[in-house]
Order: sequence, then structure tokens, then C-alpha cells
Amino acid sequence: MAQALAGQGQVKAVGVVHAETSTGVLSPLHEIAQVVHHYDALLIVDAVTSLGGVELAMDAWEVDLCYGASQKCLGAPLGLAPISVGPRAMAAITQRTRPVQSLYLDLATVAEYWSARRQYHHTAPILMLYALHEALRLVLEEGVPQRWRRHAHLAAGLRAGLEALDLELFADPTARLDPLTTIVVPAQVDAAQVQRQLYQEYNIEIGGGLGELQGKIWRIGLMGHSCQISNVLLVLAALEQCLAQQGYPVARGAGVAAAQQVFAASALPL
Repeated sequence: MAQALAGQGQVKAVGVVHAETSTGVLSPLHEIAQVVHHYDALLIVDAVTSLGGVELAMDAWEVDLCYGASQKCLGAPLGLAPISVGPRAMAAITQRTRPVQSLYLDLATVAEYWSARRQYHHTAPILMLYALHEALRLVLEEGVPQRWRRHAHLAAGLRAGLEALDLELFADPTARLDPLTTIVVPAQVDAAQVQRQLYQEYNIEIGGGLGELQGKIWRIGLMGHSCQISNVLLVLAALEQCLAQQGYPVARGAGVAAAQQVFAASALPL
């Protein structure tokens, strides 16, 4: 990244996806922020999947603008995009010399709605805000660090189970994303058929690859309330059956047993 920025002249902002769900990769956000600020640029972070599922320290890491989503690891209904704007980004917004071309993206006016002026920007979806409030209450009740640990621990169990089924994990071990695990589809297996069978016979929906990875990887999400031991064991048992029916050699019960060993080694109140 430093090399790319060095050759671009003055860069105003850099956008980064913290938790990349098409590949299952977690970006080293703290290190990226240091590079971006070295070149006097703003850091804009997509935390749609990471918010509530992995460590995210906006202030400590000096993220300038961060947005997430109400679904996924927060576990609220979809439809809201929580956003936080740091002082550097807010200064850039308020010091604009040209008006924002879209009212929808006019954060300066949104900010004025919360000021003493109460300047109108949009009609807030009140019921959605109540739902998000309840979801956040549950996050605080569990404890934010505890929630991060739960996602990490169950992801570790899922990975152990998948490897026990002789499946290759796609993302590099140093950058794996806990709320979403990516698996390489074995060459002799029909990826779409496995997904259909999981859905039709077990009521389990897993994602497939996107773009160049279509048909080459599966994506299994463990987010928010769905991040439960029972779901991990169920998907491992069901996946074993689907693979076996396509002639892929799997050791019966190996995936579930491997995951259970990981879970048994933890004292987390899961």
C-alpha cells in the first residue's frame, strides 16, 4: 500500500474493507491506518461484517470514517448503516468548497440534524432504530470483548472440523476472518449441488464464490446470534453427508469430533 500511495501524488482518502466477505480475509486495519496517515490521507473503513464480530478500535487505530450494517454480527434487522465520523473526516466535510452532489450523501446536513438547529435531512426509520437499540443492548449484555472471543472460538472449531474432513481453507492463516470462513471446493465435487442439498435437505444456506471464485469456494458465515455451537456442528455433519454422497472420501464423524475437541478446551460461557 505504501508503494501504491507513494506513486499517486496527493491522495485525499483511502477506502478499505475491514472484513472481506468474498474471500474471508481480515485486513490489518491498524497497520493500514498508519500508512494512510503517513501520506496525509483519510482512512474510510467498511466494517459491515466486522462490526460486533472482531476487534475494531476506531479511535485507537485512528480510523477517520467508519460505517457498518445493522445485520450480520450485530444481529439486528437489515436496513441501517451505522456510521461514525472522526475529527479529521468531519473537518474535511465541513470545509468543502463545493456542495455535495447528493443529499443522500450530505453528512454535513446529517450532522446538523443532531445539532441544536435540528436541521431536517430525512425521516428516521424509528422502528429500525428501536431494533438496533435492542441488538446493541444484547451486545453490551454479553460484553464486546466476549462477543469477539465467541466469534473467534467458534470459527476455530469450524475450521478444525473442516480440516478434519480433509477440506482446504482458502484464506491465509494469518489473515482469516472469524465471522466468515472460506473453503476450497474439491476438484471432484459439484459446488452448486452441495449448496442445493444443504438448503433443501438441512435448511442450511452457505454462500458460493463470487466473480473469479464462483464454483471454486464456499463461504460459511458465523455472525451474531447464528454464531452458535449447535450451528457449527450441524453444518459440519450435513456437509459430511453431502460430500460423501458425491464420492468425496470423508472420515465419518471426523468434522464434528474435531470441532467438539476445540469447544471442550474452552471455558467460555457459550
